[in-house]
Amino acid sequence: MKLIHSLLTLGVFAFAMTLSAADAKKIVFLAGSPSHGPGEHEHRAGCLLLKACLDQVPGITSEVYSNGWPKDPEAAFAGAAAIIVYSDGGGGHPLLQGDRLKTIGNLMDQGVGLGLIHYAVEATKERGEKEFIEWTGGCFEPDWSVNPTWKADFKDLPSRPILRGVKPFQITDEWYFHIRFGDDPQAMRPILAAVAPESTMDRPDGPHEGNPAVRESVKRGDTQVVSWSRRRPEGGRGFGFTGGHYHKNWGNDDFRKVVLNAILWIAKVDVPAQGVESKVTPEDLQKNLDTKRR
Repeated sequence: MKLIHSLLTLGVFAFAMTLSAADAKKIVFLAGSPSHGPGEHEHRAGCLLLKACLDQVPGITSEVYSNGWPKDPEAAFAGAAAIIVYSDGGGGHPLLQGDRLKTIGNLMDQGVGLGLIHYAVEATKERGEKEFIEWTGGCFEPDWSVNPTWKADFKDLPSRPILRGVKPFQITDEWYFHIRFGDDPQAMRPILAAVAPESTMDRPDGPHEGNPAVRESVKRGDTQVVSWSRRRPEGGRGFGFTGGHYHKNWGNDDFRKVVLNAILWIAKVDVPAQGVESKVTPEDLQKNLDTKRR
């Protein structure tokens, strides 16, 4: 009888594990090709680090695909709850190549979440901007948005699931701001925002550097949104996070937690009361870095 009881217990445990695996939320990371100098735009290393953190969250599975797109998209995206893109943007954006925008659009129509990190928030006015605003709430627009490096002070954090467990923090990054949002002010919810210093306007006007509208905004002392989220009408969710230029910033617990929480939120997973707890060591930050010339 003891043997039968043990076998039954094992069977129930195995069945529960099978159910757990079947119910797991699948996150797909699209890591862009190598870019910039050492320690900057470390797309693959950043995605693998975020994956390692999510691997500790029950009910979450994730895969990282290099060079911005999987070899077998149908298999890679099958059953995905959310897609995270961490890559270069503009005309070279991996989602803007070929018919990929249509592929992603079909997934959005099915309620799949979309998260865009750093340069990946930038499409082009001609292609992708409308979709990125619809899917995530905002988009970097050349000659409107800017990409200076500055120390942002996130001292006023709104009450949002994405910010659970996140404490006010300051950190230097290439924080994009003066983002192009949609016409409906309710379509986007700010996550991180700070007042940009006048030093962010030191560069001459250019597609990413400055323009009259943003100069007036900074002069007024407007609060600049650098991360945002959106609930789409059909039920899908999205977020934009403009930080992530410097790989070392993933070592900051609050910086990292914002993104990990956001990934759970767009995958329609309840964010824990204290957010996603994770630990990243200096050794972890040295793993999987791209080979780059100094």
